Amino acid sequence: MAHHQSAKKKIRQIEARRLHNKFYARTTRNAVRALRAMSVKSEAETMFPKVAKMLDKLAKTNVIHANKAANLKSSLAKHVNQLS
Repeated sequence: MAHHQSAKKKIRQIEARRLHNKFYARTTRNAVRALRAMSVKSEAETMFPKVAKMLDKLAKTNVIHANKAANLKSSLAKHVNQLS
């Protein structure tokens, strides 16, 4: 258990950051899942930039690795382009 005030504050900060990161990571994962489930090309094309932006933000703040974001964006772009 933390005894110093600074250690207690650090624990509070870490917990708040963890919940914040968890929320945005979960929201992005759901958006990726929704985009993969789409079968209409026009809807997918309008949603793809939003999802790509979400992935870029997660990578920028180190919630996910930059390469993972790039791989997801690449596979999603491939999926959108294959739709008819």
